[in-house]
Amino acid sequence: MYKIDLNSDLGEGAEFDSKIIPLITSANIACGFHAGDAGIMNATIDNCISNGVSFGAHPGYPDKENFGRTNMAVSPMQVYEFTLYQLGALSAFACAKDKKLCHIKPHGAMYNMAAKSPDLSDAIAKAVKDFDRDLILLALSGSEMIESARKYGINYACEVFADRAYEADGTLRARKLEGSMITDENEAIFRVLRMITEGKVRAYTGEDISIEAHSVCVHGDSENALNFVKALNRAFAENNIKTVNLSEAIK
Repeated sequence: MYKIDLNSDLGEGAEFDSKIIPLITSANIACGFHAGDAGIMNATIDNCISNGVSFGAHPGYPDKENFGRTNMAVSPMQVYEFTLYQLGALSAFACAKDKKLCHIKPHGAMYNMAAKSPDLSDAIAKAVKDFDRDLILLALSGSEMIESARKYGINYACEVFADRAYEADGTLRARKLEGSMITDENEAIFRVLRMITEGKVRAYTGEDISIEAHSVCVHGDSENALNFVKALNRAFAENNIKTVNLSEAIK
């Protein structure tokens, strides 16, 4: 039997958070920089605990105006500080409930820039190691962040995307480009099943590329997205794929 974690980015103000949490196994909670605030962080953790869903930090750039999706001119030290600050903020709410964070997944531009930059990915990995080396760094499969996790000796999980197109080098196709999003539900499910069972995905340019999948990112910010997550769970059940939390998925 195959194993996979289902993660979703939460605490960003979407009205469907409470509906998607029971359908996933890991929640990435915004820490106030690109979205969210203290009240949302606290409530989202409570919701995860109530549903038995593991949760982690989803730090981004301090850029609420652009939802953390705009590349910024940042130094590795700034990325280190942004990451450490946001880990501490979310962890405080977890500690107050006698819980710990399971993982960390950078958001948006921070995620995409670090995926290609050894210096920025090292800064994130160092922040994780300095904060809590038991945390799992959830990062784009095959990216520089995975290499940095290995370099710093921290746990990592390879993330794949159900609704995003891939370039031939394994990076995500930029949202501003044509064909960056997979809008056909059946195609998206087929791609996810291949990534899990074959370790392959078809790049935008047509060739198959190798990919490792510990966790699939799904979105739940609309009714259509929720229906897709339900369909994906059904497809897993029909194809001998068990959904597990991130700690189990990387064993």
